[in-house]
Amino acid sequence: MAITSANQLELLQTAEAVAREKMIDPSLVIEAMEESLARAAKSRYGAEMDIRVSIDRKTGKATFTRVRTVVEEEELENYQAEFTVEQAKQYMEDPEVGQAFVEEVPPVEMGRIAAQSAKQVILQKVREAERDRQYEEFKDKAGTIINALVKREEYGNVIVDVGSGEAILRRNEKIGRESYRPNDRIRCYIKDVRREQRGPQIFLSRTAPEFMAKLFEMEVPEIYDNIIEIKAVARDPGSRAKIAVISYDGSIDPVGACVGMRGSRVQAVVNELQGEKIDIIPWNEDMPTFLVNALQPAEVSKVVLDEEAERIEVVVPEEQLSLAIGRRGQNVRLASQLTGLDIDIMTEEEDSKRRQAEFETRTKLFMDTLDLDEFFAQLLVSEGFTNLEEVAYVEVEELLVIDGVDEGTAGELQARARDFLEAQNKKALENARALGVENSLVEFEGLTPQMVEALAEDGVKTLEDFATCADWELAGGWTTQDGERIKDDGVLEKFEISLEEAQDMVMTARIMLGWVDPADLETASEDEEAVSEEEAEA
Repeated sequence: MAITSANQLELLQTAEAVAREKMIDPSLVIEAMEESLARAAKSRYGAEMDIRVSIDRKTGKATFTRVRTVVEEEELENYQAEFTVEQAKQYMEDPEVGQAFVEEVPPVEMGRIAAQSAKQVILQKVREAERDRQYEEFKDKAGTIINALVKREEYGNVIVDVGSGEAILRRNEKIGRESYRPNDRIRCYIKDVRREQRGPQIFLSRTAPEFMAKLFEMEVPEIYDNIIEIKAVARDPGSRAKIAVISYDGSIDPVGACVGMRGSRVQAVVNELQGEKIDIIPWNEDMPTFLVNALQPAEVSKVVLDEEAERIEVVVPEEQLSLAIGRRGQNVRLASQLTGLDIDIMTEEEDSKRRQAEFETRTKLFMDTLDLDEFFAQLLVSEGFTNLEEVAYVEVEELLVIDGVDEGTAGELQARARDFLEAQNKKALENARALGVENSLVEFEGLTPQMVEALAEDGVKTLEDFATCADWELAGGWTTQDGERIKDDGVLEKFEISLEEAQDMVMTARIMLGWVDPADLETASEDEEAVSEEEAEA
């Protein structure tokens, strides 16, 4: 079939029909037609020729042209699509390199194979345009809730119709053992939208904590109006969840607003989540107070927070232990997710035994090192003294508050403590030097003889060795592997130095060695401050 014999307006009508059916721009369909006709023409005139086709958007007339570009003689490679300046003079006046010569060529006869090839090009272009439109439509909808229609189930994954395409609800994103039949309507959270080779992929979820937060936003007008904010959500999908809320209006109770009249608001969310039990908890900036709320309905006797290790110890009465832990550890696990802290739960009896053991250990320390009787050593521990350094260097007045201690006794206690510490320091230095520690490390400010000894035992013997250490190698820290927090022991951790102190010491060593310019540090610090100010303003 020759193009010229076809009804020229039929091309435009076909493009309009396809564009309307696929909801894409008609010009994209016409461009696909132009490319398909150009490909068919190349199969007729030669694949090396630069054949282009232009379809008039008003009349539908297809114009076939051949394009040849002027190039330098030494760059001439394709004789069908390029020619030199000398060759171009036959067709052009004063040709220059880079100019293109365009001449119209006769339309081609489209045989069966060429027509099939053209059809494939058009279909491919239409599919690509469809995918681009679908991606553009959904890329900004990530993080929102959508109502979808179930189409089919494949290997436990649910494929749903989202209007202009398909989305997938994976097996692990379904609540419990949810099952759906074709044409069921479901509400899902758009977790991610990605552009992939086979087209845009829309991933849905019903187990994401954000899904619950969005449901509450739909049911509670105060959340939508930003009067109440959801600060944290933790879920055991289909079973139990905890949600922390805060009110920015003193007259509105955040928990009551989320529960609603006779529980109507929270019940609507519970029904959507297959009966998932929801604990609504008031948010508190004070982490121990917030944790006490998060462990409800269990009653907490005492909380001890270790901010550096991001751990928290909770003491509960014996009869509250099982309630605090929950079935299969559910309650404490959700509280941990909600607060972002590792939680250790113990009974009052276990806490008492631990404190008694610590009391006995410190009492024995003072008895052995200061040559005290048990009663006097216990007095020191009872007053809050935990180590020899505190006794040796504390203000005398703090010792005088102990019953039976006068200035003479206090002076004797401090003298004994200092003598013992000096003997320890001397021994530690001797051991460190025996291990080959250099004076540059011994004399480094901030390191005690015991620290130098510990570093030497770990192979750190020079200031250069020390300067190459990472802060966590010295102070210790925590890393997360496969969702589990693992403790990294530090060489100097037993001396209770913080990560910040370790950072300062290592950076000081690098400056002393000339590895780091202090001016660069000041510039970096100023840049960080500027970025922080910009973020605060934003």
